[in-house]
Amino acid sequence: MSSESSSPSPARKPRVAVVFGGRSSEHAISVVTAGAVLRAIDRSRYEVLPIGITTDGRWALTADAPERMAITERKLPSVEQLTEPGEGAVVLPVDPGSREVVYSEPGAVPKVLGEVDVVFPVLHGPYGEDGTLQGMLELSGVPYVGAGVLASAVGMDKEYMKRVFTGFGLPVGPYEVVRPREWEQDPSAARKRIVDFAAEHGWPLFIKPARAGSSMGITKVDRLEDLEAAVEEARRHDPKVIVESLLRGREIECGVLEFEDGPRASVPAEIPPVESHDFYDFEAKYIDSAAGLVPAPLTEEQTARVQELAVRAFDAVSCEGLVRADFFLQDDGEFVINEINTMPGFTPISMYPRMWQESGVSYAELVDRLIQAALRRPTGLR
Repeated sequence: MSSESSSPSPARKPRVAVVFGGRSSEHAISVVTAGAVLRAIDRSRYEVLPIGITTDGRWALTADAPERMAITERKLPSVEQLTEPGEGAVVLPVDPGSREVVYSEPGAVPKVLGEVDVVFPVLHGPYGEDGTLQGMLELSGVPYVGAGVLASAVGMDKEYMKRVFTGFGLPVGPYEVVRPREWEQDPSAARKRIVDFAAEHGWPLFIKPARAGSSMGITKVDRLEDLEAAVEEARRHDPKVIVESLLRGREIECGVLEFEDGPRASVPAEIPPVESHDFYDFEAKYIDSAAGLVPAPLTEEQTARVQELAVRAFDAVSCEGLVRADFFLQDDGEFVINEINTMPGFTPISMYPRMWQESGVSYAELVDRLIQAALRRPTGLR
């Protein structure tokens, strides 16, 4: 595989394939993100090819219609709404010597849609943000925005993310993991471990899918009687479950963006408690659009500390492009890192773009910087 960075012919504009949707429970949020990215891409500088992945995994050429990709009247959008029934499928290149995208319909000769210079994957969750898509693009030799295979996989799995953070000396909160085989073969032993964890660290507990995002499948559990239902709810999204104790303090987020000279941190933001929600869940984030405070009301020392920790987390996981790092500022004044998100929510009202807007980088410039970073980056091992 070539180690040289690849760039389009000077005779034409770089062609960006925006890939979105997917098979995960975060399908709709990916569509919303893609709509915002499509709206922001400078069409005088780039050609754009919108490619949606349906909930059953079919790759489709979709309408370039950002106005149809938003949450309206509390209804979530989907790739299926942007395609016609029975349409053909899109196939990305699998040969590193070719970057031509092909569109095939039943009973028709496949059509070559042209070369793609960079893929902007705005998929959230499994089958897109977890290294699977990134591995396919690496095999194809196509540059792409964001983290590589390893960083994407680690950033998706809350257990191994915390293990990496611990290995690099970053502070993490207490947690316990329930693996699929444990719950299926000896659920009583798994329950006992969780109860022992609660006895040591106290109630409430947060029961989460280990490999999911957007607060999908998370339950705050205040008593033993609700534990089993919470584990089963998490397992609807991922058979591996992570159990976390309540960290008392303020929720602080910080964005990291790759510049030519390396990663830099944005001003941090704070997620204040949402009165109508027990915690910052899916509806608070996306339906009720709970507003965060940007910038966060922190001291200069606290701001510098969380920015340092965010960049350290970016480097610890070997990230590229962008990351949103989420922290708790505990009552004792110390920061604890909760998780990173290698493809954070990316609508204009999402926290990551808002933090960079406050840091002097507009949404359109943010999109452009990510595309340019991907075009500069060599494919293959790095």
